Amino acid sequence: MSHNEHTHHDEHHEQGFLSKYVFSTDHKTIAKQFLITGMLWAIIGGTLSSLFRLQLGWPESTFEWLQPVLGKWIEAGKLNPEFYLALVTMHGTIMVFFVLTAGLSGTFSNFLIPLQIGARDMASGFMNMLSYWFFFISSVIMFVSLFIETGPAAAGWTIYPPLSALPQAIPGSGAGMTLWLVSMALFIVSQLLGGVNYITTVINLRTQGMSMSKLPLTIWAFFLTAILGLLAFPVLFSAALLLIFDRSFGTSFFLSDIYIAGQALPNTGGSPILFQHLFWFLGHPEVYIVIMPAMGMVSEILATNSRKPIFGYRAMIGSLIGISLLSFVVWAHHMFVTGMNPFLGSVFMFLTLIIAVPSAVKTFNWLATLWRGNIRFTSAMLFSIGFVSLFIAGGLTGIVLGNAALDIQMHNTYFVVAHFHLVMGSSAFFGLFAGVYHWFPKMFGRHLDEKLGYIHFWLTFLGVYLVFLPMHYVGIAGFPRRYYAWTGFDTFSQFANLNKFISVAAILAFFAQFVFVFNFFYSIFRGRRASENPWNSTTLEWTTPVVPGHGNWPGAIPAVHRWPYDYSKPGAAEDFIPQNVPYSQTQSSNLPYEKEME
Repeated sequence: MSHNEHTHHDEHHEQGFLSKYVFSTDHKTIAKQFLITGMLWAIIGGTLSSLFRLQLGWPESTFEWLQPVLGKWIEAGKLNPEFYLALVTMHGTIMVFFVLTAGLSGTFSNFLIPLQIGARDMASGFMNMLSYWFFFISSVIMFVSLFIETGPAAAGWTIYPPLSALPQAIPGSGAGMTLWLVSMALFIVSQLLGGVNYITTVINLRTQGMSMSKLPLTIWAFFLTAILGLLAFPVLFSAALLLIFDRSFGTSFFLSDIYIAGQALPNTGGSPILFQHLFWFLGHPEVYIVIMPAMGMVSEILATNSRKPIFGYRAMIGSLIGISLLSFVVWAHHMFVTGMNPFLGSVFMFLTLIIAVPSAVKTFNWLATLWRGNIRFTSAMLFSIGFVSLFIAGGLTGIVLGNAALDIQMHNTYFVVAHFHLVMGSSAFFGLFAGVYHWFPKMFGRHLDEKLGYIHFWLTFLGVYLVFLPMHYVGIAGFPRRYYAWTGFDTFSQFANLNKFISVAAILAFFAQFVFVFNFFYSIFRGRRASENPWNSTTLEWTTPVVPGHGNWPGAIPAVHRWPYDYSKPGAAEDFIPQNVPYSQTQSSNLPYEKEME
């Protein structure tokens, strides 16, 4: 049976609740599972950040009112210092891996790849289902670690040895750290299962006429992201495995010459720097695993709502490939302070500055797409423009930190925190929100409320800048990150009011996200009903029914005849021409070379 004629047997009988909504093999349902799980984790991660911002804003205050929630972690009205470090550790882990990797890439790679390339489903529905359930089990284990007696992992989200390698080091190095490692191992399995599926689907299941040069930029971004994950995540898996050996079986991969309470441990010959190499070999591609799906979606949304072809389509693909290649050779810029040879440091500095070039190409092309466009300011468009703004603002400080001499001064200060929260964290969140607002009608057949979307955007956009711009200032002054309190330093007392300001802005920005949460769940059931192609888009997902069934197209899959960005073409009857419309039907708008293509 040909690919176009193939229909799933699920269309011929009624599925039960479990097979349709829980253990589903339909890529669209799995995407929704990733999205809603990611939203739950985002609320948990945001709550943790609000707790430690309370501590940083008012380090001398007492928080007895939190006693019923935090229990023994509030001592004499004060937040326990070790629990503070656990909050920072879990916030970073949750946001980077569970929200911005699984929640963003897992949602939109699953949802859009088959719909935009013209496939009935993923290459393996069963593997796709497994990828979500490994993520879910990983989530359960990580969530349980928040409630154990000795507390969750507390070695920082980068889990550097020896804190992470010695169960007796601090309470957060005990059972919480073990659960962290088990959870991350299962998470990596989930990512690898998903990545293999995404790559295989893009290569093998494209519909007739869908060459690689006609793929939407979203698919290019998801495809390259999956390749990054497939190459980089096994390195973190190996690091976690060796760390488990050091913790439980007496090996010394990362330990050497360690003393606890004056007693020498038997471990010799290991190197904690080796762990940093392994971690950051995943850690820096991870930055792009997080941001590249957002880049692809923003490119799509900017073109659609500017009613213009994306500027420099081939340059955009080239820059995505350039970013993917260079992301594997810049990891040691996180390690300038480890005592590396200055010549080696200069090599990584040079490569780090070079990776700014493809990012600048993308930024220029986004701005050129907006230039003189017939812009529709939908909520998705606002978040896409916000993404570009944050990416530029955060990227500029990346050039500062890419310089080894400056980075040594800025390392482990709030300047670094501000940089990566703008360029990677907040930007990726804006890409996620843009994607949800834009494709919500295809997910649920209804629109999100645009007025609530505008409120959500402006509160979030202003909140992010009010939080992270002042952090650059205190970071330049040397304000250290991960410190429980700064009141022991006379130098930093002048920043007391600024710290309170940042904390208030952060907490208000977090609560602003509940506007989106309400809008999301309310609109699933009560939102304005969507049409088949509400944004007048050109890509294939808008040729399906309003809410596609299992199999996506009820009849034959449409063939593709043109690239995905035929907007506002001179001579065309409308300001968009879908990919499945042959050139023979658009004679008045065909360019000279297109007249011979049908």
